[in-house]
Amino acid sequence: MKEDAAAYAVVDGDYALDASSFFIPADTTRYAGRRALVKRVFDFTLALLMLVALSPVMLILALIIKFTSPGPVLFVQERLGRDGRPFRFYKFRSMKHKSDDAIHRQFAAMFINGDEHGCAESNSGEKVFKLKRDPRITPIGAFLRRTSLDELPQLFNILKGDMSLVGPRPPIAYEIENYLPWHMERLKAVPGLTGLWQVSGRSSVSFDEMVRLDIEYINNWSLWTDVVILAKTIPVVIRGTGGY
Repeated sequence: MKEDAAAYAVVDGDYALDASSFFIPADTTRYAGRRALVKRVFDFTLALLMLVALSPVMLILALIIKFTSPGPVLFVQERLGRDGRPFRFYKFRSMKHKSDDAIHRQFAAMFINGDEHGCAESNSGEKVFKLKRDPRITPIGAFLRRTSLDELPQLFNILKGDMSLVGPRPPIAYEIENYLPWHMERLKAVPGLTGLWQVSGRSSVSFDEMVRLDIEYINNWSLWTDVVILAKTIPVVIRGTGGY
């Protein structure tokens, strides 16, 4: 079957698929009314149970961070939530205190614009869309990132209602400066601690593919979908798949 010519764009004299021409807009009705209430109750209840169960682990991690690197235990950053609303985002600090964000700004622009020169390589030689050798990362921070334990404080974001257990990852304001209009569709859902991207390749997935996965999740959301993604997240975290 002949492809629609509008689905192509000229890149360096060649034709390449234009991802923006065949995406389905995000369906915000799945995040309204009773559905939204069900998701919120599920998020709050499970996040509270996880905080109680994991509080000893979080206390130990906090002490290790405090005594192995100068600076605060938590890294607090402004991120953008649903519809671009800013909120205070929490992580265990994995970088040296007061690190310059210039290296990440540069990488983010390359990643979003599809510039593969910003890619690293995994141990198996595959392309990785992640900063693998970030000089800002502390030794304990590398472990936290590889195991995703640095994300645990976001359980407080979930209790506050800024985030969900499952959803698109919340961007930093300077990242959306590089977004195309169709990329903004991923902001139509409450951001999540984990999501379809994390269980579908994580750092081996390009930005456009990540956005399509986010929109796919939004358009097909159900409570069962969240349960399945959460279950699939467990082995990903244990193996440290795509974590750098």
